[in-house]
Amino acid sequence: MNALPMSLSAPSQNPQLALQLRRYLPLIIVIALHVGLFYALRGGLVHQVAQTLPREIIASFVTLEPPPEPKPQPAPPKTVPVVKKPVAQPKPRPVISEKPAEKAITEEVPPEAPQQESKEPPAVFTPPAPAAPAAPALPKTISGVSYINAPRPVYPPLDARMGNEGTVTLRVLINEKGKAERIEIQKSSGSLRMDDAARDAVMRALFKPYIEDGRPTPAFAIVPINFTLNR
Repeated sequence: MNALPMSLSAPSQNPQLALQLRRYLPLIIVIALHVGLFYALRGGLVHQVAQTLPREIIASFVTLEPPPEPKPQPAPPKTVPVVKKPVAQPKPRPVISEKPAEKAITEEVPPEAPQQESKEPPAVFTPPAPAAPAAPALPKTISGVSYINAPRPVYPPLDARMGNEGTVTLRVLINEKGKAERIEIQKSSGSLRMDDAARDAVMRALFKPYIEDGRPTPAFAIVPINFTLNR
């Protein structure tokens, strides 16, 4: 009787041994459980549990059918506009009475045509073009001129040696200052040298200006130049 208390009180008297027991206590419990399970298997406890379970398990797989495809809906019917043909109205028949009228005239009024909008562009006002300026009046042609310095033609030596003579008729435009502004040969002398000599002489000459309404005015004048040999 005294030995048991001594054994029980031994761990308390040895603290190191008590610490080791606390550390290995979970391992001792796990070992004890495995030993108990081993004896249970050996005793046929597992065989009895296996007999209670069903031996065959029947599993059936259900295949889901795909949903049916939607049927194509018919296209809506096309609406065709209905064109109503104009119904010809019956012509009114003349009313025949017992007493014929003097003159029964029925006139058919033609239907008014629909007015169509004019697509012409609006008229654009165009101002009239300005009138062209009037051409200036041509200078007058006068007869008989007066000289301040008369023309002095030089006789061409070749024509003088050949004995050529002649008269050159010139149409000269005399400006307001009395100078020859333009010279035209109206009649040739028959020699180009004498024609050129006459033109040069008139260009060097000085005329009296033509006076009109108290002021000098350009005018045409007919000027003859004679080439004559003194024999």
